[in-house]
Amino acid sequence: MAKRTPAFVGVELEPSAVHVASVTVNGTLAIKSAAYAPLEAGVVRDGEVTDTENLSGTLRDLWAANKDLPKRVRIGIANAKTVVRVIQLPPIADAKELAAAVRFQAQDQLPMPMDAAVLDYQALDVIDTPDGLRQRVLLVAARKDMIAKVLLSARNAGLKVEGIDLAAFGMVRALSSKADAALDEVVLYLGVGGLTNLAVAEGATCTFTRVVGGGIEAPAVELAERRGLTLEHARGWLDHVGFDEPIAEMDGDELILEDARTVLIDGVRRIAGDVRNTVDYHLAQGGQAGGATRCVLTGAGAAVPGFAGALG
Repeated sequence: MAKRTPAFVGVELEPSAVHVASVTVNGTLAIKSAAYAPLEAGVVRDGEVTDTENLSGTLRDLWAANKDLPKRVRIGIANAKTVVRVIQLPPIADAKELAAAVRFQAQDQLPMPMDAAVLDYQALDVIDTPDGLRQRVLLVAARKDMIAKVLLSARNAGLKVEGIDLAAFGMVRALSSKADAALDEVVLYLGVGGLTNLAVAEGATCTFTRVVGGGIEAPAVELAERRGLTLEHARGWLDHVGFDEPIAEMDGDELILEDARTVLIDGVRRIAGDVRNTVDYHLAQGGQAGGATRCVLTGAGAAVPGFAGALG
């Protein structure tokens, strides 16, 4: 009989909101409940916590309003202070020797001082190259000061942090299938929410990720400023307008409808450009994005009618 793992809560921090889901593990993942809380502007900027006190208060209120949520949490982050690299080393069987080799190689691979970084890695596979057999290793690093603010915010809210993960890793785990893992298919994932989180995965393993700019929140902010709307109303207008129907056939204030369509078009053009530039960079570094067979779109952007088609 499989042993049931106690429930924990996955927490994702975005510029516009905190999203949480209570999950149990009993052979497979099962979501028990989910909730979210909006964040004031500037509390999380570009995926990085800038106001720990405010975030702690939001987390406390969220747990108080959802008393069934366990206090054991795993937090997903996505911002420019994280780095993912796939490095190649000679095959090393001894775990301690591999760890030492990874840390030595990381000094040349990471755009941050080693003493300012939190480092983790995972051995992938052994491949045959012109230079002989090489061990591929997935290297992940994050700035210590950025992680410290996340931990402080959660602990001051009375939460027990079981781990911190890249949001891209969680996105790939949640959306990939066993068939993906078996085939080692290269898939491009785009999470378009308060920001745009891009990930390239080989099977179920994320091998590259980057936050590539503003997401669907930027057009919402622009529309709110243009028309004197609350952010919540602006988001609703974007979902209503989308890309599929002609403006003339829609219900609602014509000026708001036209502005909503305009900011959506401009926003998706910026996102598409950022994604294209990031994929080009990844390819220039020898990445696998060019072999991607499909793109998986998720996040609030996916709910906007016609968004996927407009993104191209």
